[in-house]
Amino acid sequence: MTGAVTYAYAVARDGDGSLAGAVSELPGVSDAPVHLVRAPEGHDVVIAVSPVPEREFQEAALRAHLEDLEWLESVARSHHHVIEALAARTTVLPLRLATVYLDDERVRVMLRAHHESFDRRLTDLAAQVEWGVKLYVEDAAASEGPAEADTLTDLSPGRAYLSRRRAQRHAREEAYQDAERAAERVRTAARAHAVDRVQHRPQQGELARGPGENVVNDAYLVPLHQAEGFRTAVMRTTEGLHGVRVEITGPWPPYSFAAEIEPLRGAAP
Repeated sequence: MTGAVTYAYAVARDGDGSLAGAVSELPGVSDAPVHLVRAPEGHDVVIAVSPVPEREFQEAALRAHLEDLEWLESVARSHHHVIEALAARTTVLPLRLATVYLDDERVRVMLRAHHESFDRRLTDLAAQVEWGVKLYVEDAAASEGPAEADTLTDLSPGRAYLSRRRAQRHAREEAYQDAERAAERVRTAARAHAVDRVQHRPQQGELARGPGENVVNDAYLVPLHQAEGFRTAVMRTTEGLHGVRVEITGPWPPYSFAAEIEPLRGAAP
């Protein structure tokens, strides 16, 4: 590929040497084939990479592209596809979206520098997956039932409006209290199954696709043999509570628990 830089997806363990063959037909970002960078020799820690067009991933162009939701979604989909394929075969440390190096040799230098810490983290994350847990406070107005609406028909429009607003405020206050109870129940349930937790900022705007207000957005690291128990326990945390719902996503590769590596970002200035 002319004018290419190297896109890095994830650090992985290639214990039996079969990973290269498994990813050789895997399309990555820009449909480029994925391959592995190895270092030091004789060790089983590798980084999955592929070439991508320099014109799209050099520093200035990348900043502009990150504001383009359509482009970003396409790259994110390919990024996740590669990581998911790797995670189906081995333990991975996902790298951040759009982690780009000048060339494979720069990736190799980074791998040599961080090899020992990668090796330890891969060992720590073996046979564990990430589950996302979100709590939502639902819209109080949407939860108003027919019986409540009927009681307002005997009031003047002004009094009916004020009564409705008071009821909505009261319902919303109760929903937030129930959300706090649910959050504590989730933490209690997770302690019996998960080994780590990361708190993310609640999603807002276009990221908050579900109905209601996202008030908790946590990630849990769960051993594979505990996954079903974790999921069942968390789903029960909103029983008996009103105006709050729980959403569980996963299992995922451990995106929230991978080591943060500062890349040599972009192509030559």
